[in-house]
Amino acid sequence: MLNIHNLSISFQGEYLFEEITFKLTSGDRIGLIGKNGAGKSTMLKILSKELQPDSGQIAADKNLKIGFLKQDIDFEFGRTVLEESYEAFTEIKELEAKLEDINTQLAERTDYESDGYHQLMVDLNDLQHQYEILGGYNYQGETEKILQGLGFKREDFNNLTDTFSGGWRMRIELAKLLLQNNDLLLLDEPTNHLDIESIIWLEGFLKNYPGAVVIVSHDKMFLDNVTNRTIEISLGRIYDYNKPYSKFLVLRKEIKEQQLATQKNQEKQIQQTERLIEKFRAKASKATMAQSLIKKLDRMERVEVDEDDNSVMSLNFPVSVTPGKVVVEALNVSKNYDDLQVLKNINLTIARDTKTAFVGQNGQGKSTLAKIIVGEIKHQGDLNLGHNVQIAYFAQNQAEYLDGSKTVLDTMIDAANESNRSRVRDILGAFLFRGDEVEKYVRVLSGGERNRLALAKLLLQPFNVLVMDEPTNHLDIKSKNVLKEALKKFEGTLILVSHDRDFLQGLTDTVYEFKDQKIKEYLGNIDFYLEQRNVENLREVEKRDIVKQTPKSSNKDSYESQKKLKSLTNKLSNIEAKINQLEKDIKSIDVELATNYDQVVSDPAFFDKYQAKKDRLESLMVDWESVQDAIESYN
Repeated sequence: MLNIHNLSISFQGEYLFEEITFKLTSGDRIGLIGKNGAGKSTMLKILSKELQPDSGQIAADKNLKIGFLKQDIDFEFGRTVLEESYEAFTEIKELEAKLEDINTQLAERTDYESDGYHQLMVDLNDLQHQYEILGGYNYQGETEKILQGLGFKREDFNNLTDTFSGGWRMRIELAKLLLQNNDLLLLDEPTNHLDIESIIWLEGFLKNYPGAVVIVSHDKMFLDNVTNRTIEISLGRIYDYNKPYSKFLVLRKEIKEQQLATQKNQEKQIQQTERLIEKFRAKASKATMAQSLIKKLDRMERVEVDEDDNSVMSLNFPVSVTPGKVVVEALNVSKNYDDLQVLKNINLTIARDTKTAFVGQNGQGKSTLAKIIVGEIKHQGDLNLGHNVQIAYFAQNQAEYLDGSKTVLDTMIDAANESNRSRVRDILGAFLFRGDEVEKYVRVLSGGERNRLALAKLLLQPFNVLVMDEPTNHLDIKSKNVLKEALKKFEGTLILVSHDRDFLQGLTDTVYEFKDQKIKEYLGNIDFYLEQRNVENLREVEKRDIVKQTPKSSNKDSYESQKKLKSLTNKLSNIEAKINQLEKDIKSIDVELATNYDQVVSDPAFFDKYQAKKDRLESLMVDWESVQDAIESYN
């Protein structure tokens, strides 16, 4: 599918990676990992042919179709969600325009016997045939199915994309890629803007994807659930193993231990040989043996141990002044967005020096309450901050507030004041922006580097209460660990919105669960909360919240309902299996038509059989919809 040979690229005289070689084949689902700034996004840009390497070759199959989901996307305003999604079907849309033009001409012309009119009929037939082969009669239904899988509701379809946040627009872009039937998918941080339900749906989609997928992600569970191969970029080299992320880490550790053991044995052998050389040099009769041993040492291939890039940012959050005992007090706080009620009569007290986690399904109001606390949005009810409270806020999309036209250094200098301006370079150095890197423009930084810069900028303001909304988005594993340790040592008050159990573990002492416009307090850490909810991880909590509650009923009714529901589910599975088989049969016939038309149509009964399959498929689709509606009536 794709061969990469001796690929090298450098920036400002330093190699991101040098002379690396690997191959992509169908069925590969690769997790591309490495530190922020290691070159992961750059690699995706090279594979997508958006960026040219300094040297090396990329050999691709003829007509290879590549889809690329970037971290930053541009949208054309004025389109609805459906209209933007339909942009995935370039060929189909072009054919629709041609078909419309021919149908208009046929409606307006009256020269039914002319050669021109006859040619229009021939062209119409050819175009309709192409349209059918490309899936023109199915693409709208497929689009709606993908959009719903990614969290959109039917009532969203005709809303303008302008009215959606960057995260939801990213979902539309992802939907377009999934609809294009690309041979190779390049996904840069695809889960950053998805809720648990959408992440689980995407996992299922990618597991069954027939082409190759290369994913840049710092979500360990997502990588473990989807990938079957891991490529790590580290210090300009790559480490490539046919293992998902966690198994890759174990294997890398074992290989390094073997290398160290082999190197240690080799060092002993070298030292022993060198002692013999010194001993034999002293005797003229042994000089030839000494020379032989010297040549043996020169020819010896020295065992190398894989280097690890252990450079990490240095982070410490100093407390400005000591606030009062109560830092935040909410009384009957409510918030609605037009007709959508998100929070209702919330009462909350947060004491000084506590560390609190906000958890729950997306859309339940966690970020909304965080924004209310920092004074970013209006609300109903009373929310009061305590004496001497100074709040710092790290928003979920904090990096988007950075000005891409400024350099890293200018960004910090402009945010600094007289008292800390002289420390700007020291702070940037602690966040791994060293030497010429401070002159990089923000627009060329990776997502993780932007988050590091946003964290560095945070340190330029005094605060004693820190509110952070999904701060680990885009951060590599090591940076996450550094941030976690800094927050553990932070002596002020912390309010943290996160889906990441690993990150929350051992970090907070109180958990608030957001559900159905309310909050529930758990006086313990995240493990205590999960124990109380009788689940192992936050995913299970959010999956449970997603499941619709069935109405209470008697045991007899419940048994009968479950029995009926099981019967309907079995029937639906049977219908879906038949639909899948018919779609495969029809697609196979379409291919035969396109390649061996004369031979296929020589069978007099061909078109009758072909149409019968289509009629049967249409009938099954009606049955499927009917059974699906019946199942939904039980939920």
